[in-house]
Amino acid sequence: MTAAPAILILGPSALPCARRIQALYPQAEIHGLSGRVEGVERAYEDFGDTLRTLYRAGTPLIVLCAAGIVIRSLAAVLGEKDREPPVLAVAEDGSAVVPLLGGLGGVNRMARELAAHLEVSAAITTSGELRFGTCLLEPPAGYVLADLEQGKGFVSDLLGGQAVRIEGDAPWLAEAKLPVDNHAKRVIHISPHSRAASADELLIHPQQIAVWIERASADLLSELQQVLHSNNLAAQSLACLLAAPALMANTALHAAAAQLKLPLRFIDDARQLPPLHSQHANLRLLLAAAPIDAHQLGRPRGRLTVIGLGPGAAEFMLPAARQALDEAQDLLGYETYINMAGPLRPEQVRHCTDNREEMQRARHAFELAASGRRVVVVSSGDPGVFAMAAAVLEALHESTDAEWQRVDLQVFPGVSAALATAAKAGAPLGHDFCLISLSDNLKPWAIIEKRLQHAAAADLVMAFYNPISKARPWQLGSALEIVRQQRTPETLVVLGRDIGRPGETLRSLTLGELTSEMVDMRTLVIIGSSQTCRFPRAEGGDWVYTPRSYPQT
Repeated sequence: MTAAPAILILGPSALPCARRIQALYPQAEIHGLSGRVEGVERAYEDFGDTLRTLYRAGTPLIVLCAAGIVIRSLAAVLGEKDREPPVLAVAEDGSAVVPLLGGLGGVNRMARELAAHLEVSAAITTSGELRFGTCLLEPPAGYVLADLEQGKGFVSDLLGGQAVRIEGDAPWLAEAKLPVDNHAKRVIHISPHSRAASADELLIHPQQIAVWIERASADLLSELQQVLHSNNLAAQSLACLLAAPALMANTALHAAAAQLKLPLRFIDDARQLPPLHSQHANLRLLLAAAPIDAHQLGRPRGRLTVIGLGPGAAEFMLPAARQALDEAQDLLGYETYINMAGPLRPEQVRHCTDNREEMQRARHAFELAASGRRVVVVSSGDPGVFAMAAAVLEALHESTDAEWQRVDLQVFPGVSAALATAAKAGAPLGHDFCLISLSDNLKPWAIIEKRLQHAAAADLVMAFYNPISKARPWQLGSALEIVRQQRTPETLVVLGRDIGRPGETLRSLTLGELTSEMVDMRTLVIIGSSQTCRFPRAEGGDWVYTPRSYPQT
């Protein structure tokens, strides 16, 4: 299982068991039915739609309800057996664990693991695994089945009473209860070599080949395929691609690894390399005596991801940001934001710093990522709006460290405070607008005054970030004086405090009514244009919007 599972429950009685399961899979999020279950990471409105969406995305599913409900919900989207994610039904009290789908995706292994954690027995029903104690169609890590369709017929023959012999090194089969006969016609063959399996053969490739790449060209993939062909080696026997750190940012190298679905590792010390098998121009084939664990060789390319949490509610966070958080080894940010980023695993390292230490935080993030770690820098809202993305890029821009330049840097957007508040209010940013921070920590107040004057004169809707604080109690009042020189007292204003978080408040009023005392550091202030208007909501309050067209003059 590579992806974190999703745990789905229908009612509050299943929540204690769901939490026990989450302790086994700390990255898993619990999905609860909206209006019935509180205190979960995600709420859903429709059980069937949610289940099908997660299934299509390849997410392993642990569903705490009757197995029949799960089967009926997924029936319409069931596809090829070799593409199914694991799907398990678990009794809401944890008394039963039933693997339903994903026999080739490790569902039985996952069921045994989960059952052991819950101290019950897994209801394994797969005939081959029950008879032989292993699933021949799903070899353990380090071994790959050559042909799934042929394998199905082979296992059927064994279940029908045929004997089998084993050729090659397959330690896990020594523990299996196979009908072994050294003179049997049928054979399980463990070999890295490429060839068509015979009708009476189950061919399994051990991943004991690594490829050292001296130079990565645009034709790297075809070169690699030619080298394997000339050495009569199966592509399934490849364990990883290896290269020197100087090639860490090479796009052709990463493209080849992605297409082959192989880990890519970078070696500083040639003594770590497996023995040489053959040399071919830019490529060296390395052949180990047993399957290679790529994670024991060198280091991966470090990754630094700058994310925005959005306004705070989990449903407003970009899925890619959630995935980056789940995969991170290190998280850096203001402590409040890192706490908002949960659930986190115990082994994930939190580097909490003061919100005014942005450049130090950015440099620390690059140092960690340059060592090969997966690092996430956490911002609230959008990381590019008065947040950490600019600081990270500035740190990289000023650095001469080649290791920093090789880091896989990516920035994922988030829902900014202005957009979250505007969405709650309706559409006050429906026409041209600007975002202005009233903090003069990083720019002179004179610059802020000039921008306020021009934005007000241009009749732009304005969203104020960092409007007021204990250290800056006067600046919002001064900003409003500038705006009032260009805007009438009837100009509409929206105040959004803690939007997307518990206790959020939203208020619409006029510029004439607005005073500094109504605002604190956690409030987003939107000053409308001359065209911004409002009308009553049916449930109370107002809708506020700025029309997309101006009256013709």
